Amino acid sequence: MSVNKVILVGNVGKDPEVKYLDKGNVVASFSLATTERGYTTSAGVVIPERTEWHNIVMWRGLAEIAEKYVKKGSQIYLEGKIRTRNYDDQNGVKRYVTEVFADNMQLLGKREGGDHSAVQAPAHEASTPTAHEPAADFSTNAPTDDLPF
Repeated sequence: MSVNKVILVGNVGKDPEVKYLDKGNVVASFSLATTERGYTTSAGVVIPERTEWHNIVMWRGLAEIAEKYVKKGSQIYLEGKIRTRNYDDQNGVKRYVTEVFADNMQLLGKREGGDHSAVQAPAHEASTPTAHEPAADFSTNAPTDDLPF
């Protein structure tokens, strides 16, 4: 048995780059920063803050929602899977890219205008946000290879 599950809470590093592909497929990609706080040990050793950058990929309805609501600086919660791909660069050197394929997203923090609430809708139904809806929770309806529990 194996599990490939990622949960991240962080800040979006750039506005999503959205591409509309053949057959109506949509893909969004952006970077997400997660930061571990720095601290000082009991021995006085200072451990600095550490920021990790993650490449995020979203498909279909989730990508469309990201295009509408996710902006640079937004704080989001997401769940997904780690995938690694490779390619040969211009000089023929094999390069590897690790990405998180998101299948669930929740918008956190403030929206523009200072409102703390956000839209809640399944990934296939984007709606217009209202002031009284809870934090956004977006999930894909695409089949997954997750364990059935």
